[in-house]
Amino acid sequence: MNKKKIIVPLVLLLAIAVYFVVFYKNKNLRYIPENADAVVLIDIKKLTGQYLFSLAANPSQWSGNKSKGKSSGSLKDSGIQIPDFLQIFHIKNTKFSEWYSVLELKDSQKFIAFLKKKNFVDKGNGRFQKDQIFIMINGNYCVAGTSDLAFEDIQKKLLKTSSNPVLDADQLIHNTAGSISFISGKKIQNFSIELNDNEIEIKNNSNAEFFNSITSKLQTGNHFLDLELDKENIRNLSRFFNKSIADSSQIAYFKTTADLEQVNDTIISYEYDDNFNEVEKKTFQKIIQPNYTIDIKSDNPEKTWEYFQSKKWINSENQFTVIPFQPNQISQNKNGVAIKSTRKPVSLSPQLKENYIFIRNSALLYSSLKMLGNTEKRIISDVDYILYGNKSQDYWIKIKAKNGELPLILRW
Repeated sequence: MNKKKIIVPLVLLLAIAVYFVVFYKNKNLRYIPENADAVVLIDIKKLTGQYLFSLAANPSQWSGNKSKGKSSGSLKDSGIQIPDFLQIFHIKNTKFSEWYSVLELKDSQKFIAFLKKKNFVDKGNGRFQKDQIFIMINGNYCVAGTSDLAFEDIQKKLLKTSSNPVLDADQLIHNTAGSISFISGKKIQNFSIELNDNEIEIKNNSNAEFFNSITSKLQTGNHFLDLELDKENIRNLSRFFNKSIADSSQIAYFKTTADLEQVNDTIISYEYDDNFNEVEKKTFQKIIQPNYTIDIKSDNPEKTWEYFQSKKWINSENQFTVIPFQPNQISQNKNGVAIKSTRKPVSLSPQLKENYIFIRNSALLYSSLKMLGNTEKRIISDVDYILYGNKSQDYWIKIKAKNGELPLILRW
């Protein structure tokens, strides 16, 4: 038999197989409800390709950690049908912290075994929980979320209705590892998520010249937090916490500089001696406390002060009680309000007249996060800084990791 007649069909079949495994993607997004107002989309195949390319370029990682993989299990062998696009959504009029995702299951019993191996607690009726991760299994589907409050609503609207409107992935993502989309009626605003060797970027514009300029200016400082926002940015960010606070408080400008410091905290308790006399006992513990200065400019300083008082945010000692780290001092001036920590005030950094939030990592920060596991602490300790910037209609967030021998996708 002619070898060419065999080789050509084999090459053709291989090409077809590679196309479907690597390039073909099902772009029908079936698991986003109509009342979703925000969607995070992750291109699993693109991310997998990026991982394999990074792995191929780093032979030192080829051996991997086999014992760890066997003991901990992997999503690939968990009974989950890995989607081409992972769909994570937020439902309108729910807390900002509530996010959900629906996944198809190949084997529900295998998935339950996987959850138990990961120390999820069986709450009954197909529900499982570990810390702030909630899972509900419904036949060949599972709903995962940072809350379980919307599980029933999701089950009714997505899993029991065959006529759900289906979004197309091209409406939300354009050849990047992921995207964040904000949906308001028929209007969709998309932000790309790009995973680079030492940073993650979220943006809606490819022109980074302005944001790189801000970064270079802020990196010359050494403060833990630098923040400067105008009225529009204050209004946009306050929507995540309180929709009315920006308008009601009349705040037009907000600037903050803060540092972290480890201090000794005195705890006073009382015991009784053998004669039942009360004896004061002092113990000491080390805590992380910020030192800060906040400058608030207002369109109407009197109204701003009255608003803070109406919310009972100012106590009889003129301390701003919204900030849990006392003591501080709040005072009114002709332009607005100033708040300063009294233990060790910090001078405001130079005004850039731009909109940004710059958080520089600190060993004091992640060492104090005792509720986190070793993996989470390792990831946080690897972050160099986080920067949010805005100019006109362009927005940009950068999570910059410390330079390392391996790209982020192999480190995290």
